[in-house]
Amino acid sequence: MSSPQHPHAPATNLQTHSTSGGMTSSAWQTGTRVALFGMIVNFIFATAKILGGFFGNAYVLIADGIESGMDVAGSFVIWGGLKVAARPPDATHPYGHGKAEPIAAIIVAVGVLAAAIGLAVQSMREIFLPHHAPAPYTLVILIVVVIVKETLFRYVNRIGRDVESTAVQTDAWHHRSDALTSAAAFIGISVALIGGKRWQSADDWAALFACAVIAANGIRLLRPAFYEIMDTAPRKIVKSVCSVASSVPGVLEVEKCRARKMGLDFYVDLHARVDGNISVHEGHEIAHRVKRAIQQSDSRIADVLVHIEPAQL
Repeated sequence: MSSPQHPHAPATNLQTHSTSGGMTSSAWQTGTRVALFGMIVNFIFATAKILGGFFGNAYVLIADGIESGMDVAGSFVIWGGLKVAARPPDATHPYGHGKAEPIAAIIVAVGVLAAAIGLAVQSMREIFLPHHAPAPYTLVILIVVVIVKETLFRYVNRIGRDVESTAVQTDAWHHRSDALTSAAAFIGISVALIGGKRWQSADDWAALFACAVIAANGIRLLRPAFYEIMDTAPRKIVKSVCSVASSVPGVLEVEKCRARKMGLDFYVDLHARVDGNISVHEGHEIAHRVKRAIQQSDSRIADVLVHIEPAQL
């Protein structure tokens, strides 16, 4: 026996959820606003770095600028993914479009890895080619970038954790990656300026190090997105749901409990054992109470399908 509400129907008693059953409107607006702001910041810094590196003879700054340019594209993909994920369920997507969010995160992470490989190849070439020492003013650009990007990382990452968005957290780590690569560029250019001709390739070695940092972040970003695409069980949610369901009067045991993440929402299926001698109507009411209790315990749970089983007394 199950709750009469269809599993694809919108959650009830949840003011924070949209009536469509998709992403919450406030969470979507927050995520898209952060992504758009990140695009603007990355575009400004990418332009400043590439121009500064070109006129200041600092390839590491050009490489860093290209990485920031990739972040612009990444933020655009994140924004697009969040926009699609916010669409309500329809006939062909009865559980909504939430999977667009981790798909966007995977696309961005793969782009980060591709950029790291391309920049590493170019950095290796530059190490063995003669070039002029970098200009001192390039250090000023990098100091500003490190400060702004680290601040932006902390802000966006906090928002991503609050709304439990894989895509937003991926975007946040782009800012941290940019801050780290800019810090490496600062060190490399400083060594090249202080060390003279013997150390002119220091900025290229710094660019190579930056590529390694970018690649490591790309791999780290892929993992949570793949977990979500593969419907990896959210253990904390499952444990919490089992605890809440077990506390509902009339439930003797929670036999099974499964949950999966769709965008910013969670969908739950569970089997609850009750006294086999009660009426169908009483079992029906228990199923409703279980559903209400679970949804009230966590606003991220969009819907709960409760199956009633007779207990062996």
